[in-house]
Amino acid sequence: MDARERLIIGLDVPTIGEAEAVVSAIGNTASFYKIGYQLVFAGGLELARDLVADGNRVFLDMKLLDIDNTIFKGVENIVKMGVTMTTVHAYPKAMKAAVEAAKGTDLCLLAVSVLTSMDNDDLRHAGYQSTTGDLVMKRARQAFEAGMGGVVASAHEAAVIRKIVGEEMAVVTPGIRPKGSAHGDQKRVMTPAEAISAGASHLVVARPIVKADDCKAAAAQILNEIENGTKGT
Repeated sequence: MDARERLIIGLDVPTIGEAEAVVSAIGNTASFYKIGYQLVFAGGLELARDLVADGNRVFLDMKLLDIDNTIFKGVENIVKMGVTMTTVHAYPKAMKAAVEAAKGTDLCLLAVSVLTSMDNDDLRHAGYQSTTGDLVMKRARQAFEAGMGGVVASAHEAAVIRKIVGEEMAVVTPGIRPKGSAHGDQKRVMTPAEAISAGASHLVVARPIVKADDCKAAAAQILNEIENGTKGT
């Protein structure tokens, strides 16, 4: 993959108009976009279809978790949208239902291991006895066994995940921050070059691009950092 295939720009903005402005400003510099809850509830599903129709790839970040039948039916309809990726929380039954629904299609199902806004203290408060690292490894093994297309995790766990899932599965890492940028509410972050060197296949970058004064220049800078990381692998 070249750098443009690896960079997923998170359209984490409140309105469709703002999202369209970001896409327009970036132009041909990038062509892979993430749409999550914030935008989904503002008309983001139609935007996803429009982006796909225009030749872009879309990561529909829904973090699905429900009973098996609901997961199955939901993924069936997501397949019809033509998006490239979607997320499912890495619970074995949920992943099994999603894999069955996406069988024979090009949809890449990503298992959400541990959110990058959570650290060990957050897990303990949520009732988990595992550390973030241990839980990520467990979820990665379960995703591999379920036949998922990839794993979403902090870049800090990318190298360990690669050893578990091999080279074929995607390792998608949010919490990416260029050198010198603020971490915001993310607790486990890496630079683009560090994440690629650690084994990430795709990087999700939102605020450093969509909140920049020049979205296109910010995206180009990150693409350059990705290329540097690729050369270092």
